[in-house]
Amino acid sequence: MKRFLILVPALLIAHVVAAQYVVTDTLGLGRKQPEIYQRLSLDEDLRLEKIVEWHIEKNQRMNGLSGYRVEIFFSSDLNAKERALKVKTDFLSLFPDVSAHVIYVSPDFKVRVGDFRTKNEALRLMKQVQGRFPKAFIVPDMINFPKLN
Repeated sequence: MKRFLILVPALLIAHVVAAQYVVTDTLGLGRKQPEIYQRLSLDEDLRLEKIVEWHIEKNQRMNGLSGYRVEIFFSSDLNAKERALKVKTDFLSLFPDVSAHVIYVSPDFKVRVGDFRTKNEALRLMKQVQGRFPKAFIVPDMINFPKLN
């Protein structure tokens, strides 16, 4: 029984000591860190750093960011493309400062307007255009990056 009482704390201490090892660069990551990170003493798992790198690469490949637009027209008629272009020009004559996009998703031509980060921003525009475009509704979409001044 004495051996058991001595063995249990010894195993617990060994377990705690074994958990405190430092992970080396076994994944072969070329660590390209800014200077401020090199001066800091951080103990982090290198796999976490790799996940962050993958996330950055994925965002750089994307052609925009997640957001919302207001869809004011969609049709799959024979003359849908011409009607979509006319709706776009009509919209731009009423709201010249809001972007408008004609999108073709088989079999429909769609006109989506605006580039909004939140649904509330899109809702404001939808309320403004509902008198002229009563079938307008908000859709999630990939929006363009904001223009920098």
